[in-house]
Amino acid sequence: MGIGERLKEARVEQNMSLESLQETTKIQKRYLEAIEQENFKILPGTFYARAFIKEYAAAVGLDPNGILEEYQEDLPQSEETNAAQYAHIQRSRKDERPRKTPSIFSFFPTVIVVLLIIGIIFVVWYFYQGSVGEDNTEPATTQEDNEVIRDSGNGSQEEEQADENAAEDEENTSQSENSDEAGNASEQPEPEFVVEEEGAGEAPESTLTLENASSNTKATITASGESWLEVENGEGESLESTMITAENSPIEVDLSEADRVWFKVGNAPVIDISIDGISLEYPVDAEEEVFQKIWVNINQADE
Repeated sequence: MGIGERLKEARVEQNMSLESLQETTKIQKRYLEAIEQENFKILPGTFYARAFIKEYAAAVGLDPNGILEEYQEDLPQSEETNAAQYAHIQRSRKDERPRKTPSIFSFFPTVIVVLLIIGIIFVVWYFYQGSVGEDNTEPATTQEDNEVIRDSGNGSQEEEQADENAAEDEENTSQSENSDEAGNASEQPEPEFVVEEEGAGEAPESTLTLENASSNTKATITASGESWLEVENGEGESLESTMITAENSPIEVDLSEADRVWFKVGNAPVIDISIDGISLEYPVDAEEEVFQKIWVNINQADE
């Protein structure tokens, strides 16, 4: 009995249809039929043939590793060498990533406020010096002109006082506006991933939450090699299902209408996933388990 007939017999014993098996494993029906017919050429590649067979076996109650060992000679050759190369490429890319440094733009609001204060002080000083210079150049007057002199002096003081009051009002207004801008900027939290559940075992299934997501959330998937990729929303609707390579990446997926999204990655070491510009780190080491499933809950920031 071949491996395809063995798996089909186990499925029938479990009273499972191909449609229900597809729902359980997230493997397309045509691939499940190809496995039962041992027509492995239809599958995306030899690596996926072994991965899909393990998923099939686990879903119908068989030991995945035992099945692979028993029918080792009937299966396509494994692509372990390519997987190791992809893992080496991924490690090199991680080593080359520049470390994040604090952004100088975070200091801009403080610098602007300081410059405004200095400018206001300079303007007040300039008008004050001009007023003093005019007072010093006035011609001498006789005692008979005392009343005129007193009137002129009071007028100058009133103008000077008005200028100072206007400068103080301008300074207070500028400080208030900059304080509001700085407050609004600091109140907007940055999006971040939180690990809710870390998967374990064969083809681990993990759960993460993206806090403070934007209202126009989108995912960007970049590949340095070849991998199978599936993306669905929380209702099971397919958002992307393709073989992604370095040539056809990056791929962008609109998640603005989804509050939960599901990723299935066939060769995790060659795939980078980012949502709202934040890189998704695999909860399970991608070099140990290259076939991964990840749920991501999306929580938008309060406006």
